[in-house]
Amino acid sequence: MGARKERTSPLNVFSHGFLLLWAVMIVLPLLWVVLGSFKSDAEIGGSAWSWPAHWGFDAFARAWSKGGIGGFFLNTVIVLAGSLTLTMLLGAMAAYVLARYEFPGNRVIYYFFVAGAMFPVYLALVPLFFMVRRLGEISPLLGLNSYLGLILVYVAYSLPFTVFFLHAFLRTLPTAVHEAAMLDGCSHSRAFFQVMLPMARPGLVSVGIFNLLGQWNQYILPVTLMQPTSGTDANRSMLSQGLVNLALQQGYAGDPAALFAGMTIAMLPVLVVYLSFQRQVQAGLTAGTLK
Repeated sequence: MGARKERTSPLNVFSHGFLLLWAVMIVLPLLWVVLGSFKSDAEIGGSAWSWPAHWGFDAFARAWSKGGIGGFFLNTVIVLAGSLTLTMLLGAMAAYVLARYEFPGNRVIYYFFVAGAMFPVYLALVPLFFMVRRLGEISPLLGLNSYLGLILVYVAYSLPFTVFFLHAFLRTLPTAVHEAAMLDGCSHSRAFFQVMLPMARPGLVSVGIFNLLGQWNQYILPVTLMQPTSGTDANRSMLSQGLVNLALQQGYAGDPAALFAGMTIAMLPVLVVYLSFQRQVQAGLTAGTLK
């Protein structure tokens, strides 16, 4: 008997069509920005979708040096290196304890993290500003316009979602492996770092990518906390602030090619990271739903 042809339901046609439309809506603006970074001002004003007459990196050089994107890029990398490391370490430890150990108050602490994930950061900007400024009076390393101060705020902002995501994933890991490690003489910390964390790599990569995207594109927190308090303070603005400053500095004598180049510089790292770990992200998202 021949294989029966599968019927294409209207729901599948609609879902695939919607996904195709969504992909076009995402790809076309990215392509427009990348093309604009290689064009001259006359070409940008003449046609939005035409190919550049001469492919050059002059706009990238102007954005990196004159526009200050290079310094803002370095500031963002420094902050994200610290905040992502602390977020993943503390989030994995908290999620592991809440997922694998039963103790009084376990569910209360877990729901406390869940409630934190639903709390909009905009409601905490004013008290957060005064709190960080107060920390700056204790130690300048923790105050306004400091790397460490923003790192700690990013960690507190990202921990609720990290714990919520990893809690569901860590509950799916086999208990027999952990029990075997404990019978072989492993301590709880050694079993966590050498046995359970390697098994949780897909989930760690997935939530790490989400945190990277959220912190890399964060704007409201750096605007609130990374403003120089005096004329002698170093400009430690983040990349999102740098793009806004680049647009404002141009005034009426605009340089749209440099602005497009700055946006391209801001987009490329996260695109490369996501495309490099795409399979791990998909595995992490699906593994947490299976047991």
